[in-house]
Amino acid sequence: MPSKEVPRIIIIGGGAAGFFGAIACAEFVKSKADIDILESGSHFLTKVKISGGGRCNVTHEMEDKMNFVGHYPRGKRELLGPLSRWSQEDTVWWFKENGVELKTESDGRIFPVSDSSQTVVDCLTDAAKEKKIRLNNKCRVNRIEKSDNGLFKIWVNKQIDPILVDYLLLATGGIRSFSSRNLLESVGHEFSSPVPSLFTFEIDDDKLIDLSGLSLSNACVGIEAFGIKSTGPLLITHWGLSGPVILKLSALGARKLEQVKYQFKIQVNWLGEHWDFQKLRKIIESERNKNGVRKILKKSPLKEIPNRLWTRIALKAGIEEGQTWSELTKNISVKVVNLLSSEEFIVSGKSLNKEEFVTCGGVLIRDIDLRTMESRLVKNLFFAGEVMDIDGLTGGFNFQSAWTTGRIAGEEIALRCFS
Repeated sequence: MPSKEVPRIIIIGGGAAGFFGAIACAEFVKSKADIDILESGSHFLTKVKISGGGRCNVTHEMEDKMNFVGHYPRGKRELLGPLSRWSQEDTVWWFKENGVELKTESDGRIFPVSDSSQTVVDCLTDAAKEKKIRLNNKCRVNRIEKSDNGLFKIWVNKQIDPILVDYLLLATGGIRSFSSRNLLESVGHEFSSPVPSLFTFEIDDDKLIDLSGLSLSNACVGIEAFGIKSTGPLLITHWGLSGPVILKLSALGARKLEQVKYQFKIQVNWLGEHWDFQKLRKIIESERNKNGVRKILKKSPLKEIPNRLWTRIALKAGIEEGQTWSELTKNISVKVVNLLSSEEFIVSGKSLNKEEFVTCGGVLIRDIDLRTMESRLVKNLFFAGEVMDIDGLTGGFNFQSAWTTGRIAGEEIALRCFS
């Protein structure tokens, strides 16, 4: 039973999962409990604010649960049940009910119509304040203990006396920092080591970097050594390769890539996996037969390949300035096709995509009851969001995990308050 007539509930972490958990709890207890969010930083909902280039990719339109969970490299099986209780459709409904009009873009990502993440930030903070949730920033929790009478003791900042709490929700986000891991250890929870997910690839290739800013709508990138590949939009940057296809690949191989210290070889099909060697060979041969007097470097024969990229590939294959299609030899033609369908690059490091930064690693799922998000080891301790060993691909999936797990935890805490 709660320690007093009005239960005390603390949410550690002022991000998406923490706010959604606090709001869900408040919706049910209706001011009959004290609810506080403790945020160590100066601002709340910082990742919501910067995500999606400042537009906030709230969730994704996929409705089929099996397809949806396939976008979680860690946690796909475990999230099936929770997503059945609070799905992306529920998320869309909730935000609309709370004044945020949403739109679905062609790739399935869902954003506020305003194209501003501030709309989502304002919605969550207004809902929290309207429900009398106390928002406390610059509150670093240093230690947690469970007392003999079942209450949690929480030490904040440099305060000598602990706060006594009936129910505790940990929603601290990725456990990259020592303080986050220290809190988990203080409540007796094991965790898998944190490594980056959703990062871009650094490639030392001056001729590639000269093409910075070029994008392709549907490339296929693979890491043959690990048996993984990804398809989607690709962006050439001043440091290497980026875009959804690279971010997805980095998530799929997060742990293996960390083990090789981000030094590995990739294969790039600039046109996507449906364009194989034979198909491209026929197109190049066709160009040679019908455009014999035209200069090869003048124009890309494929509308999907920008002219600047085509020129780079052609020169790398051995085609010379001023050479015509009729002068294209069989050997050079094969080299062109190989570069288009499977050009190799050596990745020399990673660059963190700060807007989409996600951590692979967290509280072991086996130690959490995913029906309630309660710890299996410590009664009345709950988890939500990225603090757990669950992470998704780019496209709104990590936010959906935060909304889902936060909602379930908040509802369960509310039920416990008066059971």
